[in-house]
Amino acid sequence: MTTDTPARLLTLLSLLQTPREWPGGELAGRLGVSRRTVRRDIDRLRELGYPVQATMGSDGGYRLVAGKAMPPLVLDDEEAVAIAVGLRAGAGHAVAGLDEASVRALAKLEQVLPSRLRHRVTTLQSATTPLTSGDGPSIAPETLTVMASTVAGRERLRFAYRAGDGTESRRVTEPYRLVSTGRRWYLVAYDLDRDDWRTFRVDRVSEPFATGARFAPRELPTGDAAEYLRRSIQRRNDSYEMVVVFHAPAETVTALLPPWMGTPETVDGGASCVVRATASDPVEWMAVRLATAGVDFRVREPAELVECVRELGARLGRAARDD
Repeated sequence: MTTDTPARLLTLLSLLQTPREWPGGELAGRLGVSRRTVRRDIDRLRELGYPVQATMGSDGGYRLVAGKAMPPLVLDDEEAVAIAVGLRAGAGHAVAGLDEASVRALAKLEQVLPSRLRHRVTTLQSATTPLTSGDGPSIAPETLTVMASTVAGRERLRFAYRAGDGTESRRVTEPYRLVSTGRRWYLVAYDLDRDDWRTFRVDRVSEPFATGARFAPRELPTGDAAEYLRRSIQRRNDSYEMVVVFHAPAETVTALLPPWMGTPETVDGGASCVVRATASDPVEWMAVRLATAGVDFRVREPAELVECVRELGARLGRAARDD
């Protein structure tokens, strides 16, 4: 019989998190206790906020159902490794939809992983290569998790940074938010040496270190990290305004484009939509990105992008020609 109540509750919770209904007799057998003890343990879990549903019958059954809040999860070794590897694989690239919340989840998980499991995760990831890596630069997951933990803990962050022109520097910052544009990760932070707000491309960051020094959050000028990043990119000399008409409904196009391109504007009674966005990527890359969206489109601005799309179309046409 399992006499350690906390350990027994964790074991019971782990069993209930398997998506099935557990007869009371089977749970009692698994735990080595009486059915009465199982009923008492179920009541304890409910008091802790776990929504355990009971069914009537000769044997009675229990299952964990969706509640109003997310209760803590209990994972076995294999489940923990699988989730960590999946989060690491996604966090290494700025994939649309993988925002700061996903990175925070990875940071929390790796913080509590036993060393033996952390070694398994690292070994498995280093031994595998994804077929596709996205169209953004690769980032070490450890870099993102360190940054996410300092953002959440309001802890000063020190790192080495390489600017676009190759200049190397050391920065001490008060990290505010991580922002994904769908192709790149950026850190919005207050730079203590420069006494001003800055944005940093995470793929240019190395040697991130959480200093342990806490800070009181400052007020961001725009009030929103995504908006601050957008304005920061717009101020750069290599940014440009683009206007693209897609011959598809706005909801369809929204699902095909990265979030940083904004919300499409419906035109032509909903049959088409217009995307207006500030971009800083080379027009050659942007032309390919638009072409791979999978719907017909027409570029209105800028002229450089119009010409690049025209040249790309001609080149692809020649490549497909049957000589």
